[in-house]
Amino acid sequence: MNDSFVEVAIPRKIVQNLLHHAQQTPNEEVCGLISSKKDIPQRSYPIKNTSNTPATFFNLDAGQQIHAMAEMRNNNEQLFAIYHSHPTAPAIPSKTDLEQASYPEALYLIISLNVKGVMEIRAYKIHNHQFSEVALRLN
Repeated sequence: MNDSFVEVAIPRKIVQNLLHHAQQTPNEEVCGLISSKKDIPQRSYPIKNTSNTPATFFNLDAGQQIHAMAEMRNNNEQLFAIYHSHPTAPAIPSKTDLEQASYPEALYLIISLNVKGVMEIRAYKIHNHQFSEVALRLN
């Protein structure tokens, strides 16, 4: 992903997939990857959360992550974003999110279920334990 982005467009269908994934287990964090071609998001890859405390943390299942990355390569796609949900917290990176962010080229999407009747999704660039928000636009 281009570091100079101040706004990113994500297809409405991908956002709907992420929100649906988050709603399936509203009391646990869900997680996954989004691929792109030429910085245009293509598809989402839901990945099992293997954390021992899924209500407050996420850990991408290593086997599913490897499989998703291989599928991206086979489709001439790249890693565009890593997403996860916060069942009870705002859509802002937590201290753990900042510490565990290991793909500085990727966008990080956080879905919050902590909003009455409305789900919130926000995007960030995370580098050196610092974050900056990137405006999201649906297309």
